[in-house]
Amino acid sequence: MAVPELVPRRTIGGIIAVWIVAALVGIAIAVFVPLGWRAQWLAVGLAACLIVSFVVQLSYGRSQGFTQRVGASVLGAFVVLGILSLGFGLASLFSV
Repeated sequence: MAVPELVPRRTIGGIIAVWIVAALVGIAIAVFVPLGWRAQWLAVGLAACLIVSFVVQLSYGRSQGFTQRVGASVLGAFVVLGILSLGFGLASLFSV
């Protein structure tokens, strides 16, 4: 018989951690990747965020809401990387 958790751990920290990883990956791509390859590396960065999301959410050890937490993590990472790619595009328009 499974004993229910009296006070379950908050899972929002794991979701936000993946968003921070996405921001760091996007900044690293901006610094180290040439202009022509940034779009491809953003896709690789999003795939890495998916793997990080699985690892973080599996480390919680809770099956309730697993897919929602992974989905929120990846969707947030997608938005963060999308905003950064918008910044890349605008910067390339106005670069000298």
